[in-house]
Amino acid sequence: MCTGPAGDVTRSFVVPNSETAGRTPLRRFLTTDDGVTIDAVYEPGGVVYDASAPPSDHLAFVVAHGFTGDVDRPHVRRVAEAFAQYGAVLTFSFRGHGASGGRSTVGDREVLDLAAAVRWARDLGHTRVATVGFSMGGSVVLRHAALYGPQRGGRTGAASDVVVSVSAPARWYYRGTAPMRRVHWLITRPEGRLVGRYGLRTRIHHRDWDPVPLSPVEAVPRIAPTPLLIVHGDRDGYFPVDHPRMLAAAAGDAGELWLEPGMGHAEHAAGDELLRRIGDWAVARAG
Repeated sequence: MCTGPAGDVTRSFVVPNSETAGRTPLRRFLTTDDGVTIDAVYEPGGVVYDASAPPSDHLAFVVAHGFTGDVDRPHVRRVAEAFAQYGAVLTFSFRGHGASGGRSTVGDREVLDLAAAVRWARDLGHTRVATVGFSMGGSVVLRHAALYGPQRGGRTGAASDVVVSVSAPARWYYRGTAPMRRVHWLITRPEGRLVGRYGLRTRIHHRDWDPVPLSPVEAVPRIAPTPLLIVHGDRDGYFPVDHPRMLAAAAGDAGELWLEPGMGHAEHAAGDELLRRIGDWAVARAG
């Protein structure tokens, strides 16, 4: 796993000027530190704040989707629309997903994809960035915060100011539920990877992790002092509640846990009311 600073944004984009900032969506391919192209969409948002204000005054939400998602999936767009009420929103497709290049490493090198997206938000003028991840994306935002946080020197503008992890695993190789056994079949079997490619628009790398990346529970103690929120449903069919409790215990007083009654897994299960509470929390913690 490469833990160096994630990549540069392709220099084909034009930074919005004061006349267009707050109104014009942008879609660009970003380039990660290891040379993978990442499909990304920036939406200025602007309902609760003054759209004429400069981007530096606005919090930017960088949304990291779950496994087999992508920037154009309806559930990802719904999350983006909810957070647009609180600030600018940058969504992207992880490597191997949608129109992005490369192949999915299921949470390992995806940290480089998120770092490239955060850097784009910084390049667009945002001084405050919240990373919000779901399922696989939830594990990525935790590892990204540990590897690129202020204790690591902010890693060339790729650090986040607020971290929200929703429905994330605490540990790797979990197969304790039927949905996760199906996920492992997709990842580890040649026929599963064919289903992923042609049925789910997800191209999965055939190689095993070498070395095994830092796990989410190992990453969490390294995130402080960055504000951290862990959100999980008590009816999550993929990862039972021992996962969020393990993450919260590792965070100690530096993290906050919301165990949501009746909630299932990730973006599909995150209702509008929960997304509003996450938006309120991120705005309050980002300052």
